[in-house]
Amino acid sequence: MKRFYLAHEGAILGVTGIVAFLFLWEGFERGWWAALLQPLLGPQAMRFQLKPIFISSPTRIARAAFDMFFVTGAIWKDLGWSSLEFALGVALAFAIGIPLGLTAGWYRRFNYAVEPFLAALNATPQVAFLPLLILWVGTGLASRVLIIVLLAVLPIAISALAAVRTVDARLVRVARSFSAGDALLFRSIILPSAVPFLLAGARLAVGRGMIGIVVGEIYGSSAGIGAMINQAGSRFETDRVFVGVLTIAAAGVALVELIRRIERRVEVWRPQGAA
Repeated sequence: MKRFYLAHEGAILGVTGIVAFLFLWEGFERGWWAALLQPLLGPQAMRFQLKPIFISSPTRIARAAFDMFFVTGAIWKDLGWSSLEFALGVALAFAIGIPLGLTAGWYRRFNYAVEPFLAALNATPQVAFLPLLILWVGTGLASRVLIIVLLAVLPIAISALAAVRTVDARLVRVARSFSAGDALLFRSIILPSAVPFLLAGARLAVGRGMIGIVVGEIYGSSAGIGAMINQAGSRFETDRVFVGVLTIAAAGVALVELIRRIERRVEVWRPQGAA
């Protein structure tokens, strides 16, 4: 048992913490802790019982999730819209951010031209642009995709720029000595060195893209997980709100874990001389 615990300590402690948290949460909604403290605190013990309209409970959320996924299937349409928006937004962010970052990292003068814009975008909350996007393109799919692009493109571009700057200069000098052009340098040295950095940026982009889904759909949409959360909150359906939030969280965790696994596999692509 001791060897098993030491081998799986992280997983065991993580599961134990989650189970303990859910048990405490359930007790607050059902009044278990208020009943236990009643002899000691009297009427004040009722502070430890919370109304389900404000906090719901794990069992209520589980029942709502089962109903939304497997009985009525109401969430699948919203999930499909949000997935489409996320895929389009992140794909565009990669298509813009990778060339922009690699070019800015490699060409000094181009970096001088774009660095003020990257710094300004980094210092500005990108969700502040959402009213302008809605004004320009309306409240349809385009505005929600564009806000995801704005949120996700920055970590990708900065990661690509940092990847170029950390390439071992000795490898570049050796390639130059054999008359390698820019195209060959990018293909054989820059890109292999950049892949781990780009995947690290992708992990950040996933989280920011999830924020973009919720913000864009709450602000001006009738479909999607964010819109479902907004509508359920306006009707005080707390359990449905938690289902939406946990669905987005689970999708984000799964995507980040997938990127981590890819990152571990492609780490060997980094040139051996790179720092």
